[in-house]
Amino acid sequence: MILGIDKSIFRRLLFSYLFTVLLGLCAVGLLMSYFAKAYIVDSVKTELLRKAKRVNLSIQQETRVNDGVRKMLVFFDQSYDTRIWLFDRTGNIVATSTQDEVTIGKAVNASIVSKVMKGENAVNDLSFEGMTQPMLSVVVPWGKDDNVYGGIILHAPINGIEETVSNLRETILWVTLFGIILSTAIASYLSWSISRPLRKIDQAAARISMGDYAKRIRISSKDEIGDLASTINTMADKLEQIDSDRRKLEQIRHDFLANISHELRTPLTAMQGFLEALQDDLIDEESRQKYYGIIYHETLHMNRLVDDIMDLIKLENNDIVLAKAPIDIASMLRKAAFRFSQEAAEKGLEIKVETAPDLPNADADPTRFEQILNNLVKNAVKFTENGIISLRAKQDGDYVQISVSDTGIGISPGDQEMIWERFFKVDRGRSKKNAGNGLGLAIVRELVELHDGKIDVASEPGKGTTFDVWIPVRPAV
Repeated sequence: MILGIDKSIFRRLLFSYLFTVLLGLCAVGLLMSYFAKAYIVDSVKTELLRKAKRVNLSIQQETRVNDGVRKMLVFFDQSYDTRIWLFDRTGNIVATSTQDEVTIGKAVNASIVSKVMKGENAVNDLSFEGMTQPMLSVVVPWGKDDNVYGGIILHAPINGIEETVSNLRETILWVTLFGIILSTAIASYLSWSISRPLRKIDQAAARISMGDYAKRIRISSKDEIGDLASTINTMADKLEQIDSDRRKLEQIRHDFLANISHELRTPLTAMQGFLEALQDDLIDEESRQKYYGIIYHETLHMNRLVDDIMDLIKLENNDIVLAKAPIDIASMLRKAAFRFSQEAAEKGLEIKVETAPDLPNADADPTRFEQILNNLVKNAVKFTENGIISLRAKQDGDYVQISVSDTGIGISPGDQEMIWERFFKVDRGRSKKNAGNGLGLAIVRELVELHDGKIDVASEPGKGTTFDVWIPVRPAV
């Protein structure tokens, strides 16, 4: 394709330019030579007519040829460098300014004689036996007023005119050749300036078609080709972004399926083992209740996992519609503290609630906000041993800022960017009592953004973690 552009576009542009220039120069040259020749011939004819009339003025008193007339003809021949003939009323030549061209007594064409006898001028290309070259001739009446004695012929060799026109044509030819050379250089540059960026565009398009979206076209021109290159670059940017998103989504889908399989396999394997033991009557009656409790716990874990997955799917598909209402943040924090108080007490934790006075209501969905709060408090309880969990709220401009702080194990700087990803767990390698499905914070972030809010985390390993959530204030009615 690239070679095709090089051979086709460049060659066609070059030949098109050259043909147009050559045709134009040839047409101009031919027209110039034609009009120049016509102009020169007309000028010579006019000048010959003027000279012929002056000759007539000098000899119009003479009705016959005598020595004075002959001398006058010779004088004018030498002055004008023009051959002069006289013919009588019958058309016979009776005198000439030279004796080496025609013989006296030769006759002039009858139509010319007739025209002259009527007092009219005539212009012809005359030729006679004995003339060595063609002549351009003019004929005027010889006489005065209505008394016409014959005619006066002045003629000049055509060779001079032809030589002048030939020189003009030669000059035009050289100018044309120079124009062709110059046009070839200009046409080559113009063709190259068009075909070269097109070649770059072709190369980039070929790379893009093979999936290499990193290729960009470097063309600085501001014309249509530059616009085309810019459009292709924009298209490549979008294709690269689409491909990156596709790869990311493919990786997310792969990780999602792998994590789902892992999360489901663990409780299913445990339940299968316990159920097989119960089915084979390998468990005594006293231990059966304990096994039932474990199976029930694993069932609840699977049920929470499925609920979390369904929530994420709904959030990503925008299937969750918020039913916003005025929310008393202080009341919600106290309920959350009470809900997790027993679990916290079992781990030797204390949950404190601190709210600013005159705290405005938040504009949120009560159920979904409770879900946000529960996930954050649950994580704080899970990763804290013998410490304090603080729930605080205050107004921050047009938002209510809710902070959930703990004195637990904290999150490493490298993990803080990853905690919002689905199935990511900061407790990998730690005790299994802190096991979770890794979906809680992903759901929290989606729900906060759905409320037009924002969330941030600050943590230091070994010292604790603080999650800050901003929910918009309920506008005054």
